[in-house]
Amino acid sequence: MPSLVEPKLISGNANKPLAEAVARRMSMHRGINVGLVDARVERFNDFEIFVEVYENVRGEDMFIIQPTSNPANDNLMELLIMADALRRSSAGRITAVIPYFGYARQDRRTKARTPISAKLVANLLTEAGIERVLTMDLHAAQIQGFFDIPVDNLYASPVFALDIHHHFKGHLEDVMVISPDVGGVARARELAQRIGCPLAIVDKRREKPGEIAEMTVIGDVTDKKCIIVDDICDTAGTLCKAAQVLVDNGATEVHSYITHGVLSDPAVERIKNSVMKSLVITDSIEPTEDVKSASNIRIVPTAPMFAQAILNIWAGTSVSSLFETDTLGPIYEGMYPRD
Repeated sequence: MPSLVEPKLISGNANKPLAEAVARRMSMHRGINVGLVDARVERFNDFEIFVEVYENVRGEDMFIIQPTSNPANDNLMELLIMADALRRSSAGRITAVIPYFGYARQDRRTKARTPISAKLVANLLTEAGIERVLTMDLHAAQIQGFFDIPVDNLYASPVFALDIHHHFKGHLEDVMVISPDVGGVARARELAQRIGCPLAIVDKRREKPGEIAEMTVIGDVTDKKCIIVDDICDTAGTLCKAAQVLVDNGATEVHSYITHGVLSDPAVERIKNSVMKSLVITDSIEPTEDVKSASNIRIVPTAPMFAQAILNIWAGTSVSSLFETDTLGPIYEGMYPRD
């Protein structure tokens, strides 16, 4: 049954522009003004985080929009403290909207005496009073099982499919989707099926961690427009080398579609100087000025998808409907007009 109260949004400092875009989009859907709850999230001189909510939230359905991106620890603590402030203010339900889930790459023990930090973060979020999580493209799907509360994991691939259909219109027969490693095959295959294109793999072998010794292309990419698909781009070393290997193996163009543009130094410079014609990322992490000014980096908005997901959660309707390109088409109609 739909809730009797309106959904209310609150944002930390991690990605305020995305939170404001979600609020604007929800205002369009609801036909009433949906703004961010008036609050302050600031730091004392010793960098302790302090949160004060200026509006009454008693019994309200609250959504905290806060990716846990760089600086990951600060943004995670902001999220936890905001949740605690809302819980102590008698909010009806608290949902954490985490477009980029930090610590997701630490989802298993890779060697002896190492932590599973993603599980620790899940415990912290639950203990802080969060009752539901909405995120996008978790690095590992099993992280949903780390929580004992509902987790809705959205996918960027339906939006990427819309973007590819729009920008490669008339040339889809020349497109080939590429997984940058064996572990990402499922993600790449899913997008390849959406757009009806073949799949190839770049197999990488490391002699030691952080160093790529060799890359081999599994599949024929000759005369193909290659699209590399992955969930995270950090320093872009692997991505740029994979693009070069594809060109060396006969690809005519290389483009990349990456959900979360972490883009730590020197990633932007590497991408600018690479053979990639374009890198498409979402705004799950607030882009820096360097990212926004790079000529071969393009940003796809996620606010329409998150706004609809929040409304579906609030109304008690299906979130999984947003997994389909046909469902997202009308939501992104102004950006990707239908034929």
